[in-house]
Parts: sequence; structure tokens; C-alpha cells
Amino acid sequence: MTCLHLAPELALILEQFLFSFDAAEELREDISKKNHELVLLSKTNLVDENWKDSRPKPPRKPVRLHELKYAGVDVSSKLSWLRSQLANDGCSAMVITKLDEIAWLLNLRGSDIPHSPVMYAYLVVETDQSKLFIDDSKITSEVMGYLQNAGVELRPYDSILNAVENLALEGARLLIDTATVNAAIANTFKSASNNKKEYKSRSYGSSNGGSNGATAVYSSSPISLAKALKNHAEIEGMRNSHLRDAAAVAQFWSWLEAEISKGVTLTEVEVADKLLEFRSKHDGFVDTSFDTISGSGPNGAIIHYKPEPDSCSIVDPEKLFLLDSGAQYIDGTTDITRTVHFGEPTSREKECFTRVLQGHITLDQAVFPENTPGFVLDSFARSSLWKIGLDYRHGTGHGVGAALNVHEGPQSISFRFGNLTPLQKGMIVSNEPGYYEDHAFGIRIENLLFVKEMDTPNRFGGLAYLGFEKLTFVPIQSKLIDLSLLSAAEVDWLNDYHDQVWQKVSPLLDGSERQWLWENTRPLAKQ
Repeated sequence: MTCLHLAPELALILEQFLFSFDAAEELREDISKKNHELVLLSKTNLVDENWKDSRPKPPRKPVRLHELKYAGVDVSSKLSWLRSQLANDGCSAMVITKLDEIAWLLNLRGSDIPHSPVMYAYLVVETDQSKLFIDDSKITSEVMGYLQNAGVELRPYDSILNAVENLALEGARLLIDTATVNAAIANTFKSASNNKKEYKSRSYGSSNGGSNGATAVYSSSPISLAKALKNHAEIEGMRNSHLRDAAAVAQFWSWLEAEISKGVTLTEVEVADKLLEFRSKHDGFVDTSFDTISGSGPNGAIIHYKPEPDSCSIVDPEKLFLLDSGAQYIDGTTDITRTVHFGEPTSREKECFTRVLQGHITLDQAVFPENTPGFVLDSFARSSLWKIGLDYRHGTGHGVGAALNVHEGPQSISFRFGNLTPLQKGMIVSNEPGYYEDHAFGIRIENLLFVKEMDTPNRFGGLAYLGFEKLTFVPIQSKLIDLSLLSAAEVDWLNDYHDQVWQKVSPLLDGSERQWLWENTRPLAKQ
């Protein structure tokens, strides 16, 4: 964190609910080097006071159940598992603040945040009870009965700090993930623990000889990894939702190519809106999973580009077009990028595209021993670009939730080697190498992959060996490929992939859209 350039000996006011405990402590340490003081606010919010009655109302759309056929494990089993984890860590309670962890643990989904099916809430899980802190106007009678049956009590959203204080007074050993729990909660528990006087503590088991003194146990959330390891029902939901999504994306590309060939002028925003229209017609569609990146020509080189109606470009038939998009369905989450050219690509564009494709293929085919962290695989996707002195400035893969956030941890595939989380069976990651020339074009090819165990003839060191199964089935444009650069094995991979696309997706299409899929999945001849 970079220290602000301020006059010496100033006080900086920090709204504790907006910063994790770790971020607040890092800021405190950073500014103290310049003789500044960090003042923490929790009871008062200066922005809210300035807003007064003009503050936007919080979202109040109803919370919905995430059905067991999609979740795979019922809430009672998940809560029992978490309590076992807490007991193993010598803890009696945990405050959960990550919204996707709450949604996953309780098998609930919401719509409080665009693109992410989560709801604003806190959850406290104790040895013998659980409390959900949420605006109860969002809780339907169905969800209320469901939570009661699971032993989950409702509490007002803004009463969380009082509950944390009570945990301290009762002598709880509270697990706090300092990377995610906000500073207000962590500091409230710490302060209440220090100020505890004559108060009869509840009897909690602990790992320090049975002491009932309130203690904060700083540890990473056990939910993060459990959520990343998808069960059979979650994997099936992802497979099914990806096939419906592939049909929608194929319908879209068929439409777009036809419009461009007729000389229709379309903006980047109009194209993104049309893709949303196609997706919304498919069963189980809920929302997009992020703002669609629709970039023509030089805009494709802006990695997180978002077209706006008043400033976006038209889709130029003579330039590369990059489209990165995804959707939320009731049974899964998708994320796919394809780069196409509607005219004749240059030899430079074809070489760069082909080398990105080679990296994509190399990672897709990777086989690696268990306990391998994602950063070890990152260079697989870059090697073809490195051979000619090219690279890209983003990670190669991120975790993806099952009908949850399109970006989730703890796993990743990235050049940032600080993440030592090993890839494990059941995880889902993206495979998205790219290449970008500023003010010219951008290229990215992205599929989602499911980590599975591989049947290898040997198991050196007694280890299992892992690899990937594809979830995304949409054609990769052949006209952008320089076949002279591909090996026979790489051509085989592409032909096999396109055959799978045809077999899996063609039954969901008809007419001109099915014809488009046929034309774009024909096998390529080897050089």
C-alpha cells in the first residue's frame, strides 16, 4: 500500500466497515512512518451523515433458495461440518462476512450486487446456534421456514457489532479471517475482550486448557477452500449451464456475422445488449456474471474495457473484435472470451492469435502432480508467446463459483507466485491467455476448466496426477489461425474440441444457427 503525500502529523479517518482488518493495519503501519495517525470510525459514518436523507436505499429484492439438486449438500450438513472445523481449531464461534461464503454455506442466493447472486448479510456460527444478520424484508415466508428448520435465527443487519460484543463478553474463542473480516468487527471484538469485567462467561471448549477467556483466533476461513471444491451436483450444474450458454453464444455469433456481412453498423454496446438478449431466452438465466467486455480494434487491447453508450466504438469489420462475457444461471456460472475477425486478418494478427491458442492448448492438456500450486502452470500458457518475446500482463486463470461469483479463490493460475494454494480435484479455473498491442488490437481465448484426477500409468512419489476437463464449448475462429505454426498434435486438439462442440451443442440449435455451428466446427487439415 502506497502512503499518501500529506503534511506531517495529520490524522486520517478510516471507515472501518469498508476495510478489512489486514488492510486497515497495513495502512496504519504505512502512515505511521510519516507521523500520521489513523482514526478508526465504527459507530459514526461521516459519509452517511453528509448524505442524510438523500442516501440511496439499500437493495430489498427477495432472497431465494438454492435448491439442493444444485447445491448437492444441505445446509444442516454444511453447518455441522463448519462446527467440526471450528472445534478442530479450538474455536467456539466464527463471524462470516464474505457474501459468497454466506450464500454457499446457507444454500441461499440473492441479487443485492450486480452480476453476483449474493445478499448483504453477516453470519455468526456458534457451537450450538447460528444467526443471520440481514434485512428481514428480503426474507420470504419460504426462506424463513427453511432457515428455522436449519436452526438459523434472524437478526437485524445493523446489530452485528452488538452481537460481536456479546461474543466477547461470553468468553468466545472467535475465528476471524483478518483478510476478509472488516476492521469494525475485528476491533469491536478485541476492544470488548479487553474491557470485559465481571461477567459470567458461557462454558466453551477451547484448545488452551479450557480457559473461558475471550480470544480472537486469527486464521483463514475454512469455507473458502470447501466452496472451491465442487461436489457432483455443482459440477453437473456447471456442465448443463455451460451447454445452454454455448447455444446462446452460438446464436449470437451467427446473428452478428450475418449482420456484419450485410453492412449493418453496430456499436460495441449494441452487440453486448444483443448477446444478453440471446442468453436471457435460455432456461435458468438470472443475470450476466460481469459487465461484458465488447472491444473492437484498439479497445480490445484494454483488458478491462467497458463500452459506454456515449463513448463506445462501432464494431469495425476490418479489425479484430474481442468479446469477454459470462452469465449467471440457477445451476451455474459461465465466463468465455472469443476473439474474431470479420474480414481478412493480417499475418501479424494471425501469428499472435495462433501463439495465444498454443498457450491455451498447452494449459488445457497439462497433467501435474497433486499439491501443485497454480503459478507453476502459468508459464505453460505463455511459452509460445515468450519464444518471440511477447507476453501479457494479467493472470492466466481465476477460480469460478458454482452459481456464485465469477471470480473466487483461493486458487488461481498466475505469474504472481505468492498464492501457494494447490489446484485440487473439483476446482474450476479459467484458461485465458492473451496478447494485447496498445492502440491496435487485443486477443484473448478463454474457456473454463474443471480439475479432475487423471489415469496416469505411473504415480511417482505415490501422488495422484491431475488434469482438466473442458466446460466451455464454443468454436474458436479458424481464419485467425496460422496453421504453419501448429503441430499435428495441436491441430488434433482443435479438431477434437470442435467435434465435441458440434456433438454437444448442435442438438440445442436449428436453422441458420445450427448451420453456422456446422461451418465453424469443421476439421482443419494438417500442414
